[in-house]
Amino acid sequence: MTLRDRFREDHMGLTASSLTFTTSIALVPFFTVALAIFTAFPMFSKLQGALQGWLIESLIPDNIARQVLGYLTQFSRQANKLGMAGLAVLLVTAIALILTIDRTLNGIWRVKKPRPLAQRVLIYWATITLGPPLLAASLALTSYVLSASRGLVGPLPVSLRFVLDVVQFFLMGGGMAALYRYVPNTYVKWAHAWVGGLFVAAGLELAKRLLAIYLDVVPSYSLVYGAFATLPILLVWIYVSWIIVLMGAVIAAYLPSLLAGVARRGSAHGWLFQLAIEVLQQLDQARTTAQKGLSASRLAELLQVDVLQLEPALETLVALDWVGQLNDLEGEAESRYLLLADPDATLLEPLLEQLLLDKAESVQNLWKKARWSSIRLCDAL
Repeated sequence: MTLRDRFREDHMGLTASSLTFTTSIALVPFFTVALAIFTAFPMFSKLQGALQGWLIESLIPDNIARQVLGYLTQFSRQANKLGMAGLAVLLVTAIALILTIDRTLNGIWRVKKPRPLAQRVLIYWATITLGPPLLAASLALTSYVLSASRGLVGPLPVSLRFVLDVVQFFLMGGGMAALYRYVPNTYVKWAHAWVGGLFVAAGLELAKRLLAIYLDVVPSYSLVYGAFATLPILLVWIYVSWIIVLMGAVIAAYLPSLLAGVARRGSAHGWLFQLAIEVLQQLDQARTTAQKGLSASRLAELLQVDVLQLEPALETLVALDWVGQLNDLEGEAESRYLLLADPDATLLEPLLEQLLLDKAESVQNLWKKARWSSIRLCDAL
């Protein structure tokens, strides 16, 4: 119930549609970059076939995989003939897909401030340029075994074939777990990222088999569209894939709250202001402890709320310089929040204006007669 509500609240269906459109346009630029890398490094030329074979059997249902691969190869070769303007357009579409994914995942984790642009460019550029060769190299190590499993060299035991399928399953899950771990500009535990990644791996495998069965039993697309049937089937598959990927992200993001059993889900006016005050109360008490502060997950546990509900309140307090965020230098531990403001000397007015009531002209009398401008932070704590 909670996951369904969060999925609907974040408009994941609409986001998946947007990602499907952007992905369909960005497929050719990504494939062109991959082929260019293989061409630039002759040592990887023999591995290109292994990568294409993995694409056929792992990412796309068999019914359309070979047609899609043929079209992508043809389009990418034609892309090499484009001028600088055409290549710039292809590059922009690829970047648009990357930024959409980045913005979507940060939105699911309720992160308003993404990673610095230089850091994002470095991460994605390394993924695009190093990903295909590394993937092809790993596939080449098992290419002989995989060919044997198809009967080209000799029969394989059922147990070994099962092991190969399990390895492929965990490779997909690990890739998605890394996406959930490193793309959002917040701390995500590996255990939670792996749960989301394994959900995606299982969901994609199940969806691929169901779609293949449906296309075999009900060949309506082929009857209606004929030779053009590959395009609508591909679009449906991309949309289903993004739904599964986004659902995996929702699971990874909300898993801490599900495990903790969140007791409070406020939605009334003033809820964020109330959360901010409660956070300040907890951080004020934590100043006397050895840690001097608390992590977001610990605050959520103490306040019995969803950790993602705290993000807007924490961001507001950090922006006001009332709370500081102490990050782990190695990025392996969750950051802690410390109270910086002096409750006896800090007026509550900025927080009231940010989260409760703006000082508009129509409510000036209320602000003056209620004497909110004279309330100090210690009065609220």
